[in-house]
Amino acid sequence: MSSVATTPTASEYIVHHLTHLNTSGEAQKHIVDFSIINLDTVFYSVAMALLAGFLMYRAARRVNSGVPGRFVGAIEALIEFVYEQARSIVKGDVSQIAPLALSAFIWIVFMNAIDLVPVDLLPKVGQLFGIHYMRVVPTADLNAPMAMSIVVLLASLYYGIKVKGGGGFLHELVSAPFGAKVALAPFNLMLQIIEYLAKTVALGMRLFGNMFAGELLFMLIALLGATTTWWGFGMQFFAGLAWAIFHILIIVLQAFIFMMLTLVYLGQAHEHH
Repeated sequence: MSSVATTPTASEYIVHHLTHLNTSGEAQKHIVDFSIINLDTVFYSVAMALLAGFLMYRAARRVNSGVPGRFVGAIEALIEFVYEQARSIVKGDVSQIAPLALSAFIWIVFMNAIDLVPVDLLPKVGQLFGIHYMRVVPTADLNAPMAMSIVVLLASLYYGIKVKGGGGFLHELVSAPFGAKVALAPFNLMLQIIEYLAKTVALGMRLFGNMFAGELLFMLIALLGATTTWWGFGMQFFAGLAWAIFHILIIVLQAFIFMMLTLVYLGQAHEHH
């Protein structure tokens, strides 16, 4: 008895494209599951980090005393812009903070930009190698943005202790914002913890939410071609083109917002209350 291949429905198509290649070998049932590693997110995150690092290395190798080319000039302008933002926000040494912000911006831009690749292209390539599930936009996986926001949290705690000292940092935790009174210390500590957690969650969720929505809209546009009619293909092309052009702004803007909030949070760690 021969089996007949059936065309997936719209919901099946979207669910398939939203399923990660992970260590469990099956579809992940929860958005966040610490017992499972999304291998596709790890692969594309590392790949984009290596690509971004290679391009920055090439730019550094091309720097000379002469007039820089367009590529080197663009990189120099970006570096200068980030350093100016860091110096204006962080009241302290930015020799390590500015490179962190720059790395976050470039890395996120590269990861976001994968969303511009046709929805079915990379998953189809994966199927040639026996990979049946693949999500290619790391920032559309909540695990990646939250991991980056946790790094920002740890950096904030590090600079808070480094700038204010261990005693000063602990004193601020129990004395701000209501004042250094023993009766108010538990409330100050609770609000400080809530503030740190809220900033961390908001930083990761903002990036994830925008990129997940963009990824989902690309999938819905791709479904227009499933009608196999001239108007379906036409609408798929023009809608996809229009959204891709607009999505370029979202790709850069979300990376910029993440970078600026990173600088703001690290700048707050340098302030004394």
